Amino acid sequence: MQTRKKPNRQCIGCRESREKKDLIRVVRTPEGEFCIDRTGRRNGRGAYLCDSEECFARARKSNALNRSFRVDVPDEIYDELERQLKG
Repeated sequence: MQTRKKPNRQCIGCRESREKKDLIRVVRTPEGEFCIDRTGRRNGRGAYLCDSEECFARARKSNALNRSFRVDVPDEIYDELERQLKG
């Protein structure tokens, strides 16, 4: 019996590949709303970020979410990510 390969995703902050379950997913839903998806199952386009303040700071400084989604991401999403990482 084969073991299942675990999905890897690339962090938009440090650009390292990690297991999907170790990353935070930010989603742009088909309706155009942004949300933080810890389950990794919501519909929409996703961008992944390490669960660390360093990667978040790097992503925020370089506007990585804006580039990933090709649209301006509201500051509230960055603020919510920062709050979750510090809490």
